[in-house]
Amino acid sequence: MKKSIVLVLVVLMTVSMLLAGCGNDSTASESAASQEASASATGESAPAADASEGGTGTVSGKIGILMPSVVVARWADDAKSMEEAAKAIGLETEVQFADDAIETQVMQIENMVTKGYKALIICPVNAEALTEVLGKAKKAGVTVISYDRLIQGTEDVDYYVTFDNIKVGEVCGQYIVDALDLETNQGPFNLEIFTGDIADNNAKMTLEGGMNILQPYIDNGQLVVKSGQTTLEQTATKGWATGEAQNRMDNIMSGFYTSDKLDAIFSTYGGMSLGCIASLQALGYGTDEKPMPIITAQDGELAIVQAVANGTLSMSLFKDTRALAKQAIDLTAASLKGETVELDASKFYDNGAFEVPTVLLDPIPFDKSNLDKVMIEDSGYWTKEDIYG
Repeated sequence: MKKSIVLVLVVLMTVSMLLAGCGNDSTASESAASQEASASATGESAPAADASEGGTGTVSGKIGILMPSVVVARWADDAKSMEEAAKAIGLETEVQFADDAIETQVMQIENMVTKGYKALIICPVNAEALTEVLGKAKKAGVTVISYDRLIQGTEDVDYYVTFDNIKVGEVCGQYIVDALDLETNQGPFNLEIFTGDIADNNAKMTLEGGMNILQPYIDNGQLVVKSGQTTLEQTATKGWATGEAQNRMDNIMSGFYTSDKLDAIFSTYGGMSLGCIASLQALGYGTDEKPMPIITAQDGELAIVQAVANGTLSMSLFKDTRALAKQAIDLTAASLKGETVELDASKFYDNGAFEVPTVLLDPIPFDKSNLDKVMIEDSGYWTKEDIYG
């Protein structure tokens, strides 16, 4: 059954890629420029209107915020941002972390429904494991927002808020193409691929985006994946965990690179990238004689930003989770106030049961050439002291 969305609020958001040139050392800037032009032409992101506007700008009630774990630092940051945004418009919140356990998250949802919470914002541990419990939530009249990760296989989801994860993969892939100058340099270059948890739809989308860019160069032999590991099943990293990525990198290096050099790693999360870096440093990479390969990432956690600053990590994509958190709270408030929000149907994501009304935000790529501008000057996300000490 399709859910109809009635026109009430429309706001278009455009996000500049915010990249500054730095002489000839401007790979991220060049990649971002082409991405920005594409976004302008296709009319990317269409965030929901600020639901706190209109009337008194406040709404009452208590909502639940359910995050997968605190192992990945950003989930605690996201939860804090949502708490602050909710408090500003009069909503009470309860935050729960599931320690990456499906059963724990299901129990947390059930408890919040029993307590009479009006809305739940859920980043699922397993996107396919919530059908039954969300059926109970919907019968109780609870608004459900799928946060960052798309909940699969159920119509009992009202909205999905996320970053454009296909674009994340495409930007990472294009960075590798530009850094290796594959338009003119025939190679071959050795590449390995690291994606996220197989139960997370974002892992699938980021890999899809990356292969949109990289597959032609793999097909023509300019890029060689010596491990042969290119599918989601082969490249997935349980829990997006640093240790899991490091262990897999160890195995790949001992199995395929005892005498050959690794030139690039397509990684779609900075925590995994840091695991790869630790593995490579143990093998002597990171010196003038044996430089680090090109390594991509996403997210703006401090350790990731610092790795870009010191040159061990080539680039990352800043996903301003403060903006994502506010979108989730705005949609929740609109629903609780009886308002509906029109979103661009061409951006809806199919979760296997229906096309979920979706808000997409654009990530912002950065490397050493524009790190200060993106992470300090324009966003204020970190200070110079945070990054450089």
